[in-house]
Amino acid sequence: MAYVAVDNDERLEEGPQGLQFKSFLGDADTNGAPSPGLGNADRGYLHDQGKPSGGFWTLEYYQSYFDVDTKTVLTRCYATLLPFSSSSSDYLATHLNPADLYGPFWTLTTLIFTLFLSSSLAAAITAYLGDPLASLGYDFGLLSIAVPLVYSYGLALPVILWVALRYLGVGEWSVVEAIAIWGYGMFVWIPVSILAVIPISIVRWSLVGIAFGLSGYFLVRNVYPILASAEAKATRLLIIIIAALHLGLAITFKVLFFNYYIVAPDPATPIPPAASATPTAGTGAGAGNDTVVEEVVRRLFG
Repeated sequence: MAYVAVDNDERLEEGPQGLQFKSFLGDADTNGAPSPGLGNADRGYLHDQGKPSGGFWTLEYYQSYFDVDTKTVLTRCYATLLPFSSSSSDYLATHLNPADLYGPFWTLTTLIFTLFLSSSLAAAITAYLGDPLASLGYDFGLLSIAVPLVYSYGLALPVILWVALRYLGVGEWSVVEAIAIWGYGMFVWIPVSILAVIPISIVRWSLVGIAFGLSGYFLVRNVYPILASAEAKATRLLIIIIAALHLGLAITFKVLFFNYYIVAPDPATPIPPAASATPTAGTGAGAGNDTVVEEVVRRLFG
């Protein structure tokens, strides 16, 4: 068997012009700077590295979105209470990196129960103060209203907005990030619903106004930059619709869940019998309408 002597390849020792290792991952160049052309993933809107395998109909697909610790969730909730701070100016980049679904779902579900429990507790307190002998009861109809109301606003609305923006060619965020923005933005209503037990009308109105202002400003500050990135300038007008829906939600909370007052029975005024409810001369339908109007005004501002 013959052997052939092979000389050493001197190019292996030529320094920078020799063999070099090069990364083809697409996240950085040889100088450590981020590579161009990554689109939304490079700006922190999408997180493809955390996407699970499998279809969206499997539990494994959503498992990673619920893999978040309690400290992170509380930190994200606390940041929504300070929408004027610099850390909340870009909530997506500073806190939702990556976004999760556990925090929004926990916030909305907790809000539903606090709305029902607080309104029931306040109704029981006011009923006792008005008549200590009155029987106490719970209006479970409020719970059946709170569930679709809160979930529709906190889950369905951001999904509809995301679909509309995708149709208009705006892909600056994912549907998970849209739900996270709305879900965490509703956190301020939890302490407000607890404090609304205070039986003072002006205090309850003030609490509703504060919650509306903080949560509304948080949504506008984080959603408007997404709308402004659209080519069609008319897309920015969607922020007016969002503000109107948010105002409607605040008024609905006040009228349905934070609207109670103490009615003390007057022992000096006897209760008229049922037969006396029939209108007589001088007390026609106009007087009945005035009573209805007074009752509506009392429920709104009482």
